[in-house]
Amino acid sequence: MTEARLEAGAPAPAFTLADKDGQHVSLSDYAGKKVVLYFYPAASTPGCTTQACDFRDSLNSLAAAGYQVLGVSKDQGPALQKFAEEENLNFPLLSDPDLAVHQAYGAYGEKSMYGKTVTGVIRSTFVIDENGVVTHPLYNVKATGHVASLRKKLGIDA
Repeated sequence: MTEARLEAGAPAPAFTLADKDGQHVSLSDYAGKKVVLYFYPAASTPGCTTQACDFRDSLNSLAAAGYQVLGVSKDQGPALQKFAEEENLNFPLLSDPDLAVHQAYGAYGEKSMYGKTVTGVIRSTFVIDENGVVTHPLYNVKATGHVASLRKKLGIDA
């Protein structure tokens, strides 16, 4: 477990993870492109569904602004496949079952849930520029309204 948080200007930690179909996806596959990398607690749960559908519905405008969206959770292939199919998700969902990438990004650790301190996935989003540098490290984001807020931060018209 890590409490380390990435700061703007930090190099984005490299990773290779399996997608919902078992294909390997690496951050280096997106070299020269802008990436929105978001971490969510669990596929097919209410908050995560809301957030994923917001990304899905904003994908065209994000892509038009040059951003590729990648979602990461500890869920494995079958759960990711089901989630993608049920919600018509049109961006890669990546599996990090050992939480190594979550930890590298500071997206796993202590958080407050219903007034109690627990250890778990910290809903987080990272905007990574064409050079692999984190420009917007966003921790403890809310599932509802997050994508709209992110679009404003990135200067993308609604």
